[in-house]
Amino acid sequence: MPTDSPPPARVDAPSAVLGEAEQAISWADGTTREALLVIAEGITQLAGFDVAAVSVCRDSQHMQVMAVAGSDEARDTLQGTYTPIARLMEELEDAEDWGLFKFVPHESLDPESEAWGWVPDLEPSSEPDAWHPMDLLVAPLYGPDGVLCGSLSIDCPSNGRRPDEAHRRILDRYAGQAARAIYIAIERESFAEQVRVLSATREVVRNAARERNIGVMLEKIQPSLIEGFRSLGSWIHTFDEDGHGLGAIYSGDGAQIEMPAHLVAIAERAAAESWRAQRVGLVSRQIPADARVAQVSEVEFEEILGFLEGIGVGSLLFVPMGAGRECLGSLVLTRSMVDAEWTEADVDAALEVGRDLGRAVLNARALERERELVRELKALDDYKSELIATLSHELKSPLAAMLANIEFLQSSTDLDPSALNVLAAVDRGAVRLVRVVEDLLLLAKVGDPNLPLLARPVNLHDVVEDVVTLTSIADQRRVKVAADGELDGTIAMGDPAELDILVTNLVTNAIKYSSPDSPVELTLLRDGDWIVLSCVDHGIGISPSDRAQLFREFFRSDSAEVRAQPGTGLGLTIVDRILTRHSGRIEVESALGEGSTFRVFLPAE
Repeated sequence: MPTDSPPPARVDAPSAVLGEAEQAISWADGTTREALLVIAEGITQLAGFDVAAVSVCRDSQHMQVMAVAGSDEARDTLQGTYTPIARLMEELEDAEDWGLFKFVPHESLDPESEAWGWVPDLEPSSEPDAWHPMDLLVAPLYGPDGVLCGSLSIDCPSNGRRPDEAHRRILDRYAGQAARAIYIAIERESFAEQVRVLSATREVVRNAARERNIGVMLEKIQPSLIEGFRSLGSWIHTFDEDGHGLGAIYSGDGAQIEMPAHLVAIAERAAAESWRAQRVGLVSRQIPADARVAQVSEVEFEEILGFLEGIGVGSLLFVPMGAGRECLGSLVLTRSMVDAEWTEADVDAALEVGRDLGRAVLNARALERERELVRELKALDDYKSELIATLSHELKSPLAAMLANIEFLQSSTDLDPSALNVLAAVDRGAVRLVRVVEDLLLLAKVGDPNLPLLARPVNLHDVVEDVVTLTSIADQRRVKVAADGELDGTIAMGDPAELDILVTNLVTNAIKYSSPDSPVELTLLRDGDWIVLSCVDHGIGISPSDRAQLFREFFRSDSAEVRAQPGTGLGLTIVDRILTRHSGRIEVESALGEGSTFRVFLPAE
């Protein structure tokens, strides 16, 4: 007997109900699951079947039941479960073709095969076309690109009979509309997933870029990783953190990650291969072999799974980190046993995060190397300063004794002229050594970072006048001092003794490297928050290459005119150290054969 067809008024119902579902998917605030439930409920209300289930493909091997309508028992049994696609397709190989729907009658089933899914508690009637509890009516749903995107399963016809031709045509329309709605739902979900993961990725990169300490960096990005990738936790494994082969494992929540040594070796090998291939690996019992972590054997894979299950992890996303061709480590994202699936958007975004974190790790490593180099240079500089100070102190006493004895011998009346000439030469050498020792002691003093600066207001004009007064009578006539503005405006903050040394070194340097009839001009002025002292000479000048090294310790130009003058090469170094202590600066303008201008800036009172 033919089955009863649904009332004529229901013929156009699929377009109305499923159109509403499409609107729910496109712009409503409900989730994908809620939108698909509209489809299932529409079918149970209008298609003449009491139970409908909508499944969505989650990967190439599984589809998940997303919505069940019409039966609480069916919903409790099926909702959220995964169906192997291969098993469903195998079941449908001998199905009757009803258009989009495929029908598998119970009589064609192998009586020895195990029932799966949900079987209704239904007693079939004695009619020849009666619906049997083991009958299967499923529509595999495909998107516009021909790719399987889900399925629509219906059960328990309201009239207890298998659909006739007219009823099948109506069901076919429902299936077509359902396929379109599911495709839109999947696209919307995929887009929302991409937006979500992209936002998380940007947040991760933003936080990583600000931090140079890897442990602190992971702590900062952990919330974004967990929220964006819906992960249980994460850790970073670095291979060469300090540039000397030292690696470490950092957990975002500060927990100690203790991995067996052989698993660490596997992770390093897998990360290097994954970075070379630019791919993210998965670790889970439900993934295909081609999606697993690279360069991991079946035995090793089982070991990793055992380790993860031992710490309550259901799946793992293994992300290589690197920069250029160098793999610098790996990022691991974990999920629980319940929520173990990773989307394509997760995988793509994770690879980008691995690249960005690789650059961050590389920057952190470079910065640590720089810090290490600075520490080494600082230690070397401290050692050098200590050595200079020690040697200077040790030389000072013997030199004082030498000068005293030279003076005693020179006062003797029984020495012949040749002996006196020898003593005079020794005396000049000893005096020069004393000058070197004094400069070394002064350099050690003004270069000591632990020596506090006892600053107070100092009238720099008075300091300049005192320095000029103490120069030789011949040199006094050459030095011209001028003040631009009131003398009270030349009050600088600093240590009087050190500022006296600064001015003395500038003046003696200008006098030394200019001809005896060439003037040296000193000018003082107030420029905002600075007192500016300019020392101008018209001497031999300084070449550009020499200017670059002018304040380096013991530097003396290779120029014959410079070498003809005695000196230690420390005068301008001492000036620079004093200015550093006083938070000042110095500018130099010079041209060979035309003279030089040294312009000193000191903080004003």
